[in-house]
Amino acid sequence: MSEKARILVTGGAGYIGSHVVRQLGARGEPTITLDNLSTGFEAAVTHGELVVGDTGDTTTLNAILERSDIDTIMHFAAATIVPESVENPLQYYRNNTANTLALMDAAQAHGVRHVVFSSTAAVYGIPEGGVAGEESATRPINPYGSSKLMTEWMLRDLAFAGGPSHVALRYFNVAGSDPGGRIGQSTPRATLLTKVACEVATGRRDQLFVFGTDFDTPDGTGVRDYIHVEDLASAHLDALDYLRAGGDSVTLNCGYGHGYSVRELIAAVEAAHGAPLSVQDAPRRAGDPPSLVARADRIRDVLGWSPQLDSLDAIVTSSLNWERRIAARDPGAYWRD
Repeated sequence: MSEKARILVTGGAGYIGSHVVRQLGARGEPTITLDNLSTGFEAAVTHGELVVGDTGDTTTLNAILERSDIDTIMHFAAATIVPESVENPLQYYRNNTANTLALMDAAQAHGVRHVVFSSTAAVYGIPEGGVAGEESATRPINPYGSSKLMTEWMLRDLAFAGGPSHVALRYFNVAGSDPGGRIGQSTPRATLLTKVACEVATGRRDQLFVFGTDFDTPDGTGVRDYIHVEDLASAHLDALDYLRAGGDSVTLNCGYGHGYSVRELIAAVEAAHGAPLSVQDAPRRAGDPPSLVARADRIRDVLGWSPQLDSLDAIVTSSLNWERRIAARDPGAYWRD
């Protein structure tokens, strides 16, 4: 790899992308972040160059790729809210699938060698027994999952035709913030349960709604495999190393292999906060499976990934610490009212 080779990180000012950019910076990888800042924050980009623009803008893409020696694209830019995808499916096919087509077209034209793609466990829909392995059937039940699966197919077919090799990481439920407090989860109008619960704990929301209490799970609420964002970020660096070492294109689950219910997560936030939260039960949301847990051995075997923060307490504590800084309007944090 050339000393001037860079990594293009789309969506690198967002929640997950910014944690990856920080880790890339910590080991001296030159990066360019492309983000339209619709949900991301300039302050979250702690390393490299930031270009404000859309992933589907071919003029911007070509300008970046023509002036820079891009070795790898890490692709995070996407719309990610499941209920919103049900209400506005074309927005998701436009933002997630069509924009990726433009990105991959430019990548192939400029000789990009590798892609690390932010996929999702939503491609599985409702897996048998609530547990999904990479070989499980892909039957998404919402446009968000469908839009991501279509991108996986695009990457697969492009690699077969001689395009960039790739690792597609199917995320389970990402949570937590940088334990060092340097960056955090500040997505406006967030829907991720851990952040919403911490916003209620710090008074930025009045109430937490539990969507669905009659699922076929031990306590009736949805069960998810929660993975700390720092461990997820490290999986991307492992994927980068794997591809640069000549690894074949592969799709991998990124989770811990065990789940917690909504009520268990709320209880953990209440314990960390030291007080109960205002919680109200509500009907199920469209597109939510009862249980979704990873079968996650393959990522360890293929990438050598070794998570360090497999703890609900670590997830909740780092989330609550960041949320308290936002609530206190700490100038070192960032947010939108």
